[in-house]
Amino acid sequence: STTQTQQSAEASLSNRHEGPFREMRTELGIQENGMRFRIKLDYSLLDDDIENVEGPSTKTLPPPPLHLRTLTVCRETLDGYWPRASDNGKDASRKNHDLIDRAMFGPPGAPGGLYDPPPVGSEKRAVENYMLLQFEGGVTALLPHRLDQYESFTDDLDGSTLFLTEGESSPGWVTSLDWTPGPIRYQVDRKVMSGTKLKGLRTLELSEVRGEDADRWRPKDGGANMRQ
Repeated sequence: STTQTQQSAEASLSNRHEGPFREMRTELGIQENGMRFRIKLDYSLLDDDIENVEGPSTKTLPPPPLHLRTLTVCRETLDGYWPRASDNGKDASRKNHDLIDRAMFGPPGAPGGLYDPPPVGSEKRAVENYMLLQFEGGVTALLPHRLDQYESFTDDLDGSTLFLTEGESSPGWVTSLDWTPGPIRYQVDRKVMSGTKLKGLRTLELSEVRGEDADRWRPKDGGANMRQ
């Protein structure tokens, strides 16, 4: 069987939380069976783009995009030992070290890729803005490496649109993590708003399915948002 859960958040955005931003940090993780796998993402402007946010050309150019600066993978166990059995010494008495070794350091990539690939917009957007990564422990992550900070950009002098992307139909941005730390396979999708409202959480979606049944129950909708 499979379970899907969605939490929706209507963001209350003040000027302090609305871009364009010079930098942004976020993370996504899954915890189960005394283990936790997290990815931490650090985004920033390119050095040459900072003046487009703070300089005199701000009103004549669209806000520059944020680019992924660093990605940190965190493998954690909650029993007081290091995740990798060989790091704990010969006297360590952990009983389930084989299970943890497989879950944390097994073959890379979730079987068959993401269990339920989320919609990311056009094919051009998928190619130019996203990357799919495979990590040891049977983990697959989908994340944007470039975050555009605009939907449309209007010239203050004559009101004409200087730059236009998907406008109101913009799907925002999504970061996905797929991991099977035990019998249950989990995929979590963190979806945020588009344009200058990158810090606004749109939805947090969780899919759960028995790992051995994942292929049987894998969605065939071609990538769709969960129903509200």
